Amino acid sequence: MTRIDDTPPEWDERTQLTTFLDYTRDTVRAKCAGVSAENARRALLPGSPLMTMSGLVNHLRWVEYYWFQVVFLGEDDQGPWTEEDPDREMRIAVDFPLTQLLDEYAEQSARYRELVAKTDLGTTAQRAVRGGLHVDLRWILLHLTEETARHNGHLDILREMLDGTTGD
Repeated sequence: MTRIDDTPPEWDERTQLTTFLDYTRDTVRAKCAGVSAENARRALLPGSPLMTMSGLVNHLRWVEYYWFQVVFLGEDDQGPWTEEDPDREMRIAVDFPLTQLLDEYAEQSARYRELVAKTDLGTTAQRAVRGGLHVDLRWILLHLTEETARHNGHLDILREMLDGTTGD
């Protein structure tokens, strides 16, 4: 599996934060490289029927949407989830080709990369999160890196279970 280097080209805070987020995003793509459409839809963990490679990619796409567009920019939430089906983004992912999900995730990430490049890291989110707290863009970048890295561990396990492929 090939990934980008996690060593930033510059050592300022913004470059370090965005390099690590991009690294975890690229790792998602690397974990999914060469996975068949059928395998991308397979749920291998009996206790987690929604945890498929497609489901995880779609989840990460919509997590970024939520944090950048809904929380940070304050836009209306147009995500696929509902109160009755809060994990719907993972459920519906199996209806789409993995390549489409990865392309949509990459296109969206490019838009957010542009947003982050032109916005001060200390800018406060428009919407409050838990307990009425307004996080800043820096916190969102750190949170998304953590979230993506955690799900990369899930992708790693699924990939090894599917076809034995392992790697960073």
